[in-house]
Amino acid sequence: MRTARFRLGVVALLAAVGAALTGCDTVTTGTESAVIADPQNPWELASSAATSGTSGPRPGVPDAPLTAENGDGGAIDKLALNALADIEAYWQTEYAKTFPGVFDPVDRFLSWDAKAPRAQSIKFCREDTYQVVNAAYCSLDHTIGWDRGVLLPLVRQKYGAMAVVMVLAHEYGHAIQGKAKLAGFLTPVLVQEQQADCLAGVFLRHVAEGNSQHFTMNMTDGLDGVLGATVAIRDTDPSNPNNVHGSAFERVTAVQLGYTDGASACKKIDRKEIKNRRGTLPTTFETEDEEQNQLPIDVPSLTSVSQALAKNFPVKQPPRFEYTGIVKNCANVTSTKPVSYCPSSNTVGTDVSALAERGKADTGDGEILSSTVTGDYNAFVVFVSRYMLAVQRDRGLTLTGASTAGLRTACLSGAFTTELSEPSSDPRLSAKDLDEAVSGLLSDGLAAADVDGKVAPGGYQRLEAFRTGVLDGEQTCLTKFP
Repeated sequence: MRTARFRLGVVALLAAVGAALTGCDTVTTGTESAVIADPQNPWELASSAATSGTSGPRPGVPDAPLTAENGDGGAIDKLALNALADIEAYWQTEYAKTFPGVFDPVDRFLSWDAKAPRAQSIKFCREDTYQVVNAAYCSLDHTIGWDRGVLLPLVRQKYGAMAVVMVLAHEYGHAIQGKAKLAGFLTPVLVQEQQADCLAGVFLRHVAEGNSQHFTMNMTDGLDGVLGATVAIRDTDPSNPNNVHGSAFERVTAVQLGYTDGASACKKIDRKEIKNRRGTLPTTFETEDEEQNQLPIDVPSLTSVSQALAKNFPVKQPPRFEYTGIVKNCANVTSTKPVSYCPSSNTVGTDVSALAERGKADTGDGEILSSTVTGDYNAFVVFVSRYMLAVQRDRGLTLTGASTAGLRTACLSGAFTTELSEPSSDPRLSAKDLDEAVSGLLSDGLAAADVDGKVAPGGYQRLEAFRTGVLDGEQTCLTKFP
């Protein structure tokens, strides 16, 4: 008999777009005042403008004096060139502080339209750009090129202008890693991609701190859009041996490492670091039918999860579990749906049918460049999070406050998620379950809600808290979110 496991569904990107995006790796080697960071919460900027300000191009700032070969001078090319100018200016100043040698800026850029006739295509990195939906760095001639007709307009439409900046900061990261000797010919592509994501995160912090000439970015919808694009361009099939970008969880982790810890963290990313970071977390399916056979979201499954919770996070007074609906009329608490926790009665109440609807897998093709990852763990992690409120009650901690109890809840839920990856765990975590949790935390953040359902406004903060729990465990959660 096989051990019960969480299962998951498929969210497919448009095949042509997905193939072209991963194709990046075939041509790579790899006037506002500054904002001060809060040393207690290094991902959080100590400025109201950082959370509520605008994101995107600064109004009234002249365009950069850069040009792109074959460009059309339109809005997308201007956006790309302004981004590249700011990225270059940043690394011109910061490169020598972390990396050896002299900074060698990319000084040649190429633009094309993937919708254009073959006669209008050009050569980029020795390849024809006809119908190439891509943005890439070419190590052969130290150039960066992009599709202005399909890819970048789609990224901007779905995730905002700062997501386009993220794409180009990632490609510039490949240029940095090659010159800095972070990666070479034998470096696995996954390592190269994680380094580039990390280096992009370093630059995004620079923008968020108000130091970019052409762009601003807030910590809510601006940074969330960037992370949404990062999740969208992920490896969608854990069993595909050609995976190169990493899962949504791994991509978000790499961006956050750069954003929070700086370029020095990017230098540390190699095979060993990724292996240690993954630990027992599943990266491939164990059986051919694992993706199709999801653990049903019903009372027996929830009972199994509750038993695992009690084993890994025991409390002096275990909560009562009810499966007939959420707890109503709980004293001094606004009940959350589809799962609630009532401190006064120490009860976790679940609307099973509503929770099952949340965890329903998408059985068809998803929208193009979607950051939505459907499946059962998007539901189970919400159930887990309400038990974590009982754990905090047991520890004598406050259960209210989005930035305290809410983020602590997300962190502890992440810590339990890692426990589910242990070989002896039943049920056990499955590949893509982490991505389902990431998707939910980025969209509505229910697994990061306090007892009243209040959620920190920034998806970045919610994901950072969850990631901390996954990678560092319970004690770090209690220290970081006292």
